[in-house]
Amino acid sequence: MMGTTTRRLIGAASLALMGTAGTALAYPDGPVTYVIPFNAGGESDVTARYQQARFRDITGQDMIVQYLPGAGGAQAWAGLNGIEGDGQTIMGTNLPHIVLQPMLQDPGYKTEDITNVYMFHFTPDALMVANDSPFQTVQDVIDAATAMPGGVTAGGSATNSANHVANQIFMNETGVETTYIPYTGTGATETALVGGEVDMLWGYTTVAVRQGDATRVLAVATEERHPLFPDSPTFKELGIEMVGGAYRGIGVPASTPEEVRTQLSDIIGEINADPSFREQMENDGYALIDVPYSEMDSFMAERIEAYTLIAEQLQSQQ
Repeated sequence: MMGTTTRRLIGAASLALMGTAGTALAYPDGPVTYVIPFNAGGESDVTARYQQARFRDITGQDMIVQYLPGAGGAQAWAGLNGIEGDGQTIMGTNLPHIVLQPMLQDPGYKTEDITNVYMFHFTPDALMVANDSPFQTVQDVIDAATAMPGGVTAGGSATNSANHVANQIFMNETGVETTYIPYTGTGATETALVGGEVDMLWGYTTVAVRQGDATRVLAVATEERHPLFPDSPTFKELGIEMVGGAYRGIGVPASTPEEVRTQLSDIIGEINADPSFREQMENDGYALIDVPYSEMDSFMAERIEAYTLIAEQLQSQQ
């Protein structure tokens, strides 16, 4: 018959094994650092702040937002795989940035180096001007750019980005030439526009919501008029074939185990499904999408194909 002391030792050993197994399977088991590859104040930052509280509610762990801006996000993405793949450090990823940058330059990483685990929203492109701008319509912009090729300046976040792509498509469609001015992040572009550094801005519907009466939206790159901007036409209404914007998601180091990738994907999906989160995001001008880790390969293949042609056009300018 088993003695009391033996039973206690076996019980203690069993608890220790359970604790070890629980630690191995539980994610996250400590605070998670969320690296944003841009300055504070842009869409990536705003979304991360909204995700913070929900992340803690779901996991019981804090999400700590840190910023690593530089080279249009490339500085952070080039260092992603140098981070320990334990799931405790994650990073914001952006399209078309992580596709176009390696196509057009040597940013220190390749598209396939980035392990995306979830794409959670899309922000439609919007052509914006300051409220006191003489440009009242898109046609005003076209007329000015026709009269002064390269004389109209258009701000945007980084090169080889969604904003840069929007400017190129606009030039392709209208036959005009504008001068694209890249900034380190969306927050910086907003300051540039309202401060008069640029004539117009390739921003997003989210930027227009934040700026309110300080700016005017001349057109939006959606299939139908945006519900928050019913008085602003789509480019398609104006005969300009432009539908696009920026996708944002979360990536992890390549050494991150498959089970952790899946668990993180599930957590972000749960945040995206939260009704209060969805309402908050949509009121700010975001369009939520849900691309989990299990569907990422096919999603990325589609986006790479879509960006290849425009990459060739941007390449010819460099």
